Amino acid sequence: MKSPPKARRVRPDMPRYGIRLEQTDGMLSWNWVAARMKAARNYWVCSARPDGRPHAVPVWGAWVEGSLYFGTDKQSVKARNIGRNSRVVVHLESGDDTVIFEGNLLETQLSTELQDAIDAAYIEKYDLNPELQEDAGTRLYRLAPRKVMAWQEKDYPSSATLWLFDV
Repeated sequence: MKSPPKARRVRPDMPRYGIRLEQTDGMLSWNWVAARMKAARNYWVCSARPDGRPHAVPVWGAWVEGSLYFGTDKQSVKARNIGRNSRVVVHLESGDDTVIFEGNLLETQLSTELQDAIDAAYIEKYDLNPELQEDAGTRLYRLAPRKVMAWQEKDYPSSATLWLFDV
């Protein structure tokens, strides 16, 4: 799949890095992004504190049905930040196989089927129960992307790809 629904795949506008907007050979597919998101053990969540200072923290999560889900204690710094300003950057650890999401974290209620799929993904990936079930102390979030940038360092700049989402 080149792009998920409601997204356009384009080149990032970065001519000083050798990226040519008209050259489409080498652009990555959404399947490439999804495979890295599913396989990742950690996801870095970057939010903003009330005074604007950044806050970055790694989280465990599950890529299920084309979305990233993770839970956190409602009193955590990230949950308080997200409660005030849901706009975040989420990225993987690798700078060689790079995936960077800009978007919003939405507090989510899950169907039983989706909860079961997320639980199964956590058990497979982390060999433990995710403990994301209904719990008054836990917030469950789904990442709603606005923009995603990805590239492979070995093929940069020809692999540099940007998805813009209609929200």
